[in-house]
Amino acid sequence: MTETSDPKTLARTPLDTLHRRLGARMVPFAGYEMPVQYPSGILQEHLHTRAKAGLFDVSHMGQIRLRAPSGKVEDAARALETLVPADILSLAPGRQRYALFLNDKGGILDDLMVSNQGDHLFLIVNAACKAADEAHLRQSLAGLCAVEALPDRALIALQGPQAEAALAALAPEVAAMRFMDARPVTILGAACLVSRSGYTGEDGYEISIPADRVEALCEALLEDPQVAPIGLGARDSLRLEAGLCLYGSDLDTGTTPVEGALEWSIQKSRRAGGARAGGFPGADVVLRQLTEGASRRRG
Repeated sequence: MTETSDPKTLARTPLDTLHRRLGARMVPFAGYEMPVQYPSGILQEHLHTRAKAGLFDVSHMGQIRLRAPSGKVEDAARALETLVPADILSLAPGRQRYALFLNDKGGILDDLMVSNQGDHLFLIVNAACKAADEAHLRQSLAGLCAVEALPDRALIALQGPQAEAALAALAPEVAAMRFMDARPVTILGAACLVSRSGYTGEDGYEISIPADRVEALCEALLEDPQVAPIGLGARDSLRLEAGLCLYGSDLDTGTTPVEGALEWSIQKSRRAGGARAGGFPGADVVLRQLTEGASRRRG
């Protein structure tokens, strides 16, 4: 989970000062200095998230807006479908979906989340892949979409059975959100994009917020005794316990969606016989494996 990097070249998230004030042990990860654990330790952080609510800094991940020149989100969806096997066109406004960037052999370049924000698509991609993903989008969708990276926004995740109560104390409307809803919410005066999702197997939220407002939001959340800061160590153990895959570990460019046991992420419309079957990189390989199966499969 950790990487060896020159500390002088590592980036820091907007929450770096808060992490150090809270006593985090910092490690290199995906080009950033990130908190691996706090003084309570990984096991207690894991258990706290399962029982109460854990607060995670995931600001190292990439956030990207995708807009079509027409201003129609449908045109952006059609463009993105040339790169992913997910059904993006039917994604309703305010809803989010898991998707995969594929190469010409059906191998997975990255996994990502996509939400329909009415006039644009909002993408969250993995930290280690974000530069390559942005370049891939710019090159592949040139003339079809404007690709706007959002380095001035932070991203946090609030996960666990008490996450709803903790966030609703600051923004009551989040209590009505369904799993995989994603919509604008004003929290402490900051314009946020909140999704009811996460990567721990627990109920919870991910919150995109201007970088200069994220520390105040985290401090407000941490005033709730049910909320504790959680590092990368417990984030990894929580997703493992929940059976969720990690790009670069369980998935890579040599693994297809079928080999990765991710065929559930390919909707009927993109499969053989569907309204928009194929049309994505590696479609011949992936559609054949969907019918015939693959010689190997993630357990």
